[in-house]
Amino acid sequence: MPVIVVGADTEPGRAIVAGLLAPGREVRAFVSDIGAAGALRRSGVKVALGDVSDESHVEGASMHCHTAVLVMEASTDERERSFAASGRDVLRGWARAVLASEVTRVIWVGDGEVAQTGTMETARVSATHPALVAEVVALDNAISLP
Repeated sequence: MPVIVVGADTEPGRAIVAGLLAPGREVRAFVSDIGAAGALRRSGVKVALGDVSDESHVEGASMHCHTAVLVMEASTDERERSFAASGRDVLRGWARAVLASEVTRVIWVGDGEVAQTGTMETARVSATHPALVAEVVALDNAISLP
């Protein structure tokens, strides 16, 4: 089942994408950095390039995905965000986007408050978790979340 990593051009996002890559698995990435987009494409990832605060673009990129991994760092780092006034607004936009695209499972990566997604399955992993990548991959592979 397809998985998308929003914020795949952050350090944790790149590591998560690398951990998710496996034969037969469709991995998508949403990034703002054109250089990161090229490197991800070369590794076999389907890439959407745009503003992470563009809710409709995130929604379109997430269509038909089972899991969305939302790297919270991308909501507040140095990148340009033209469609939201704050990081909190970006997170709310992502929540609306994955809900509208009918994603089944959401894995928030980061610390702090997350937005309600309304999806049936939601988990959060700290970006400083010592086994971050393994934890995200296990959550994506799980039959259901606890």
